[in-house]
Amino acid sequence: MVIQKVAPVLKRTIKDMMNQDAFFDHRFVIADLGCSSGMNTLLVASDIINTLHEACQENNRKTPQFQVCLNYLFGNDFNNLFQLLPNFYTTFKKDKGEIFGSCFVSAVPGSFYDRLFPDESLHFVHSSYSVHWLSKVPEGLEDSKLNICITKTSPLNVVQAYRKHFCSDFTKFLQLRSEEMVRGGHMVLTIRGRSSLDPTSDDSNGFWELLTVSLLEMLKEGLVRESDINSFNIPFYFPHENELGSIIEAHGSFSLDNMNIFETNWNQDDTDYTVMNEIAHQSNHKLEKRIAKSIRAIVEPLLTSHFGISIIEKLFEKCEKNATQHLANKKKRDLSIVVSLTKK
Repeated sequence: MVIQKVAPVLKRTIKDMMNQDAFFDHRFVIADLGCSSGMNTLLVASDIINTLHEACQENNRKTPQFQVCLNYLFGNDFNNLFQLLPNFYTTFKKDKGEIFGSCFVSAVPGSFYDRLFPDESLHFVHSSYSVHWLSKVPEGLEDSKLNICITKTSPLNVVQAYRKHFCSDFTKFLQLRSEEMVRGGHMVLTIRGRSSLDPTSDDSNGFWELLTVSLLEMLKEGLVRESDINSFNIPFYFPHENELGSIIEAHGSFSLDNMNIFETNWNQDDTDYTVMNEIAHQSNHKLEKRIAKSIRAIVEPLLTSHFGISIIEKLFEKCEKNATQHLANKKKRDLSIVVSLTKK
């Protein structure tokens, strides 16, 4: 769903690069930051390459060689990605033919809040649902009692700590990429955001509300300790479009070409984003299961490290159960912000 929504922005951005002759003389370098290890990683790389190839044909250019650099943290399962590469290369040659040129895929482990690439070596940077993750848990969250993120009950100093840390991290992200990208290079970032200026609004916590409720139920049952919940905070921040624009403008190394906003329904099969009907009120076991599985895929390593593995199965059983009530009250939507930038 998200990949489909972002595809038009990628195509428009890539076609805007066609006037940069130097980009297509020999090699075109693509970096996918926060790529994870699933099939969608190579799907995005394929989409970018296909769009570039089509744009080159339309502009009577020879398609360059491609270097695709996949980045994620050191603990990522890059072996899983490597096992997908033979089929990727085979399909690549079958679809494009031997005269298409070469594509080289490599892994670049490390945090994108550190330098990852040589000076002025990247032509195109892509990142999806990664930059809203902070480099670490912000300092000064001692007053965040029985919460694992920003909520309506969060003290002002907790909200300010998260906001300040995101501003610092995103500024650093822009600075590092400005050093690694060639002049005129483009970057497309998809970031989970919020529609309200208020960071404590309903669309700022989403999944985490389910996780918090489930942890508090386990606290009542004596399965987790209050001190462990108080000391657990998820290092993420969903920014408002105004915050992103202000940080980009203040940093000054990139021009903001486009900022697109779209919503996705938690129930991907339900395209009606406004009307509650009888079907919406009915329990959808597959959806609830999918939601619990999504939360687990995102934060299980953090939970296991902090609480231990023994609570995991019980916790996500509760998440699945609580999703039923959560979805019955109102439709849940996520807001995403797609930012297209050009290196000055």
